[in-house]
Amino acid sequence: MVLQGMAAFRIICVVLLAALAGASTAQRPTYRAPQHTRAPLPVGATPEDFVAFANGGMQIERDRAPDDELAEHRRLVSALDGLLPQRKGMVDAYVVSIALDSDPVFGREAREAAKVLARRYDAAGRTIVLAGSDGTGPSDLPRGSPGHLALALARIAELIDKSEDGLVLYTTSHGAPIGIIYNDADQGYGAISPNRLAAVLGALGVDRRLVIVSACYSGSFVPALANADTAILTASAGDRTSFGCQSDNDWTFYGDALINHALRKAQPLAAASAEAVALVGQWEQQGRLKPSLPQVLIGDRATAWLAQLDRRTPAATTASVGRPATALLDQR
Repeated sequence: MVLQGMAAFRIICVVLLAALAGASTAQRPTYRAPQHTRAPLPVGATPEDFVAFANGGMQIERDRAPDDELAEHRRLVSALDGLLPQRKGMVDAYVVSIALDSDPVFGREAREAAKVLARRYDAAGRTIVLAGSDGTGPSDLPRGSPGHLALALARIAELIDKSEDGLVLYTTSHGAPIGIIYNDADQGYGAISPNRLAAVLGALGVDRRLVIVSACYSGSFVPALANADTAILTASAGDRTSFGCQSDNDWTFYGDALINHALRKAQPLAAASAEAVALVGQWEQQGRLKPSLPQVLIGDRATAWLAQLDRRTPAATTASVGRPATALLDQR
């Protein structure tokens, strides 16, 4: 994926500044989540530099207190050590749910996504959540960052039987044409491009994977990750924005439609995806928004291993939680 000139550079800047503008905490006045107060753009960086940064899994950390970093290290080690081994002769799913931005909407979405996916795919004890605050207080989870995601994936690659088990990866954040944006208030910044995620999973030998990307421009991950063993669902086409990422929301549009509604039901992934795409389309039409055009690709062999997991999905549908993502339409 190649960015073209200053037009692409301006798109990146607009996305980052939108993240700053969205950092409202009016819904939960008793706790003020960490704020985005400055766009952490490397000085003098060109559009081509951003592509190279994202392809390398760029991550910049600054102003971190040493004792906070030690506590962070301990949280991550505890989470990785707590993952259960796989069960021989059974298709196990290992779930990673990550919020790469510290705006509380993503922290809330990642937490609930982990619960829904762990229940659906029989992944209790094989689920890890990487996220910032949910808006009620400081996070007790390892932060969602490119580096922590890579470590979580490496640990899972150690545990799984790659011939029978599968990875379920849910990512939620702001997005840009270069990929998923990592922005932890004013202290952490980075990006993960489609090529970077494909390279990490390829190096680890994790071919069986369900990857869900809830972010603007996320359709660009489809061609990079596609193979016969992979299912990939994205919130938008590669050249479209998605909706609902205001900080005080409980859900993005896509997270609400897919996680909070469709995947709570005992139905195949393809049917759940179709339901979510239809819901998002209805909501966007209601709000007179430009269609985000969510994408789905399910490989032939992915259908088979996911069907084995689906057979263990509890029959009962769980109730949706939180304020609907469409609540923002009532405020317009």
